[in-house]
Amino acid sequence: MKTIGYACTSAETPLEPYSFERRAPRPNDVVMEIVYAGICHSDVHMAHNDWGFSSYPLVPGHEIVGRVIEVGSDVTKFRIGDHGAVGCMVDSCQHCDQCRRGEEQFCREGNTGTYSAPDRIDGSITKGGYSKHIVVREEFVCTVPEGMDLSRTAPILCAGITTYSPLRTWNVGPHSRVGVIGMGGLGHMAVKLAAAMGARVTMISRSPDKEKIARDIGADDFLISTNAGAMNAAANAFDLIIDTVPVKHDLDTYTPLLDVDGTLVVVGQVGPWGEVNGLPLLVGRRRIAGSPIGGMRETQEVIDFCARKGILPECRIIRPEEINDAFATLQRADIPYRFVIDMASLSVSAAA
Repeated sequence: MKTIGYACTSAETPLEPYSFERRAPRPNDVVMEIVYAGICHSDVHMAHNDWGFSSYPLVPGHEIVGRVIEVGSDVTKFRIGDHGAVGCMVDSCQHCDQCRRGEEQFCREGNTGTYSAPDRIDGSITKGGYSKHIVVREEFVCTVPEGMDLSRTAPILCAGITTYSPLRTWNVGPHSRVGVIGMGGLGHMAVKLAAAMGARVTMISRSPDKEKIARDIGADDFLISTNAGAMNAAANAFDLIIDTVPVKHDLDTYTPLLDVDGTLVVVGQVGPWGEVNGLPLLVGRRRIAGSPIGGMRETQEVIDFCARKGILPECRIIRPEEINDAFATLQRADIPYRFVIDMASLSVSAAA
């Protein structure tokens, strides 16, 4: 099917209107008209080929909410007119041990990314949510609970699940002490989710200017990481720290904040970490871990959790022609909200 979107043709070029063809729907596919697409910091990295595996022309976007316009003959979960949500994956082998336990992100054969990845069947390169339409295997489309604000739902599919998954893995609940490093798109969702689970939440930031925002969205405390006295006083204060910083940084600043058996979970930086001093880890039986997105079962779980608790990302809605400006903003600094593209204003004439 013919559709339109925004793509970059190289690591050096901005995103521009782009016409292309989606693959033909299969019996187990859901076809959606995209209504909103969130902008993730990883979209910027992929557009610029910072990780070395981008494929051009590249249509980014893996925070997607759309309206179902067609379903394959084997589809049972969706009907035309329903709303669906798509995150970072669109397929996996479905038969390995990880897929069978609902953790398709760890598929032994490799999951298929929503964009810049080869389709498992025909080898075509997937293209993401900065577009008018998308075709996705039914198992990788989540349902959207009735009444959710669609304009603020899309970021849950990446920022939400990326922070929810470690909170669930490390059993956060009442009496948990959770620190969150970084007040960007991931960080602000981590605060909201941990607070909704009943934890005592501390935002850890270099900037005192973000304290009011952090408290407004649910943080109980605010810790300035450049204040040596405050950091020393916070030693052993946390059971879990979610580190959302998307660039290389010094983890030694934060490991002494963990209590005995505490864990620092890195969810933001894809690539080298700074050198790590083993002493704080050894003397406190502390650990550093990484965590990617969750599987499809857990992704549906976080959407439903957000619906029950009334949790929605802080969003700034933009038009498609503002994508490059949004990318520039993300490169300059952490922002305590998610850019979300209103795809309704994407017209055929824009991509002509």
